[in-house]
Amino acid sequence: MTRARRIRRLAFQALYQIDARGGDEEILLGEDGERVDARDREEALALARGAWARRAEADAEFSALAPAWPVHRQAPVDRAILRLAHFEMTSGRVNPKIAVNEAVELAKAFSTERSPAFINGLLDKVLRRLRQEAAGAGSEERA
Repeated sequence: MTRARRIRRLAFQALYQIDARGGDEEILLGEDGERVDARDREEALALARGAWARRAEADAEFSALAPAWPVHRQAPVDRAILRLAHFEMTSGRVNPKIAVNEAVELAKAFSTERSPAFINGLLDKVLRRLRQEAAGAGSEERA
């Protein structure tokens, strides 16, 4: 597993815990006694905290895109994956297409059979919006 993927997986775990506990006081990272490098831990926590801080923005967009599945009806695992991916896509942290692919992989590993398609569908809509905004910004700069 690449370092970026490991950090994203740890960030997802942290974000899930933050959401479940309503804060980030006692976040446990790693699986089955896995030793987590201090630098990776801090990067993962920073990523999770960034996603948590911008959750209202993500939640509003997902509620608009899927009104039948408002945030409170989403499985907590899916909600954490979506928020993390949205943060990565909109913050410019990684290429948005990579964030979509990684979110689908997290859903395959940690969520239900239907979750990868649900997550991919929502994030694809966000990806299209970002591409349209980028195309619009490019045409405005040329004018």
